[in-house]
Amino acid sequence: MNDWKIFQGNSQPHDEIIRLPEPPNWRKFIGADNQIIKQIEQCWNNFLDEKGKTTEDSERGKSFRIQTDSNNDRNSVINMVNAALYLRRPLLVTGKPGTGKTSLAYAVAYELKLGPVLPWYITARSTLKDGLYDYDAIARLQDVQMGDKSKDIGRYIKLGALGTALLPFPKPRVLLIDEIDKSDINLPNDLLNLFEEGKFEIPELARLSKEVSQVEVRTYDGMDVPIKEGKVCCQNFPLIILTNNGERDFPPAFLRRCLRLTMPYDPDATALKEIVRAHLGSDVLTKDEAKIEELIRKFIKKRSGGDLATDQLLNAIYIMTRQLKPEQQDEENLTQVLLKYLTSEEDR
Repeated sequence: MNDWKIFQGNSQPHDEIIRLPEPPNWRKFIGADNQIIKQIEQCWNNFLDEKGKTTEDSERGKSFRIQTDSNNDRNSVINMVNAALYLRRPLLVTGKPGTGKTSLAYAVAYELKLGPVLPWYITARSTLKDGLYDYDAIARLQDVQMGDKSKDIGRYIKLGALGTALLPFPKPRVLLIDEIDKSDINLPNDLLNLFEEGKFEIPELARLSKEVSQVEVRTYDGMDVPIKEGKVCCQNFPLIILTNNGERDFPPAFLRRCLRLTMPYDPDATALKEIVRAHLGSDVLTKDEAKIEELIRKFIKKRSGGDLATDQLLNAIYIMTRQLKPEQQDEENLTQVLLKYLTSEEDR
């Protein structure tokens, strides 16, 4: 493979991530000492062996299709993912509901064999610490009161999705920060330094580092990994995909640290049939081709009048092509309900 593109967007897993060149000088990260790096690599290899190849994440990544019939738009998505990999920069992905913003993260992780996606679902109450780690001080206090004098503080700490992604893994992890535009106004600014430095400190561990220099903690996805002197420093900057529904603006300092991508959404009938095939299988297309083509025509016609998501079409096709399916007199009404516009309570 001589193409500069590491991510090809074809849902075919490969090992080409090893071709990823060194980062620019201004995006190099120190990682941890060699002993910690080796221990985490061993933890990671054991984790992948136990996890197996077929997971919910891999199935989601396998079925992803870029929702456009335009080669230019398709290439724009693929190029921006690769630019984010090369430059070690977060990718801020904007688009209408149902355009595949979230699924893009799973597609990259599946194709490049980067392991399970680390999702961080943002709400108005999310803080930077939520993404980094959780320290259960109450449980520790209760244990001390019960006579437990162990200094194993690590068992009370669990890394969040963001904190896990910044561990010195042998390959970059894929971190999904979902719906960043729902956050409090301070969160994007709080992320700035982390995006630049690729490291953070856990104060509860740093305070005890002279007594216990290395502590084992639990990651977001269930590994037990060593942390030295309370410091987490990435070796390979994660591929961070932030999804954005366009509900707010972001400060220029935040935007400067991200690459920006708008997901295309103009699939024609052929592209929609390919999406249906990817999600529901070729057998469904063959068995109920006429019914599926009719639903696709209705979807395309109605889409011109308002916002619809492709998963609404998939829902309709799934219901209408089962062995146990609605009676014919119910089909039209059910189709209208399943294909309601997303922008109004009332269907127009």
